[in-house]
This record gives sequence, C-alpha cells and structure tokens, in this order.
Amino acid sequence: MALSRDEREQFLAEPHIAALAVDAGEGRAPLAVPIWYQYEPGGDVWILTGADSRKARLIAAAGRFTLMVEHLEPTIRYVSVEGPVIGTEPATRELLEELSARYLPAEKVQGYVDFAWREHGEQVVIRLRPERWVASDLGQI
Repeated sequence: MALSRDEREQFLAEPHIAALAVDAGEGRAPLAVPIWYQYEPGGDVWILTGADSRKARLIAAAGRFTLMVEHLEPTIRYVSVEGPVIGTEPATRELLEELSARYLPAEKVQGYVDFAWREHGEQVVIRLRPERWVASDLGQI
C-alpha cells in the first residue's frame, strides 16, 4: 500500500539508518553505503561526511543522490527519496552533535562527538531537496 505524503515524511523523519546511493561513474554500479541523516517533515535532508570522501566526491559530480530507509516491524515499510544537492557547507560541531543525538543514547553523544571531531578530519554537510519519492507499506509477513 502506498504511503500518503504525511506518512512518508513522518517515516523519513524517524531515526533510521539510511542507505545512500549515488552514481559512481561509467562502468561502475552506484555507490551504496549506510549513513546517518537528518530530516524534518516538509524540509530538506542533510548528511554529514568527510570533505574528501569518495561519497562526497561522487555526490558533487552527480549533483544528486538517493536515500532509502526501511523497517520490518510492525510491518515492512520503506521510503526512498531522491533529489538534487542544494548546498554543501563545512560541518560544525553543533551539527555533528545534532546528528549524533538523533542516533545515540544521550550519555554517549558527547564522547562520540569529541572522538569524531578529533579523528574524522574535515567534514561537510550536504543538503538534498526531496524531489522524487517511492514509499510503501507492504504489511505483515
């Protein structure tokens, strides 16, 4: 069963780990990797990644990417969103904290942020404008 706009946006707003897919160039399959993301219904999606990562370079070259999230319980449900990149900017510690708090228990956030800020090198925030959606609830199996 297809999801309504509100249902798909609310589902994407939940803290799922997304599969990011981006064109990897001629003769290659798309790059598909797990990633944390941030989204609020009606808004844009953003991710945080290494400034010189393969992922960042491919997204810059393609100018767009896809995120897909899913869960299996209480029903099999998924949402895929694709769109153009609308901006890339240097990451801030505050955005890293926001993203980390979405996925980690409160008592783990500061330790992770300290580690990631120190060890992951220069990071960027890449913003996607949702343009095409595929969303469904396949029910219980």
